[in-house]
Amino acid sequence: MAKLKIRYLGDPVLREKAQPVEEIDEDLQRLIDDMAETMYDAKGLGLAANQVGETKRLFILDLSQKEGKPELLVFINPEIVEAEGKVEEEEGCLSIPGYSAKVRRHAKVLVKALDREGKLFEMELEGLGARAVQHELDHLNGILYVDHLSTLKKQLFKRWWKKHRPK
Repeated sequence: MAKLKIRYLGDPVLREKAQPVEEIDEDLQRLIDDMAETMYDAKGLGLAANQVGETKRLFILDLSQKEGKPELLVFINPEIVEAEGKVEEEEGCLSIPGYSAKVRRHAKVLVKALDREGKLFEMELEGLGARAVQHELDHLNGILYVDHLSTLKKQLFKRWWKKHRPK
């Protein structure tokens, strides 16, 4: 396994729409393992493939990390099939380190995806899980959580980012 370079806001790959995964092969398994190592090293809860420069419709999550027992979830070619409710909570992102903001998302989602073996599954999530799935799915569509901010908050964020952007 290898730690990958996390791409920061401003890298064009973060604005690209990811392409569907056509084949689940050794290269994809290696990418998943490398993404997991990268995410755990960065103390993140999720990571989309384009955050490490790969435009594949793939993201990983581990919502149990805070409890100290890793449980990696792999979502290949994910899509939200149902969503309900609204909630506004604080979010952060490994591609925008050091910044967080309140973002409005669905409170509950039903997501359909392939697991790392290529088996189709559906998972219903709410709370942090629902927000994380929507956040990572946005990444696969070239959207960052700061895109959901009001015009004023975006302007304030842009000023902050100019001063704090990692070099």
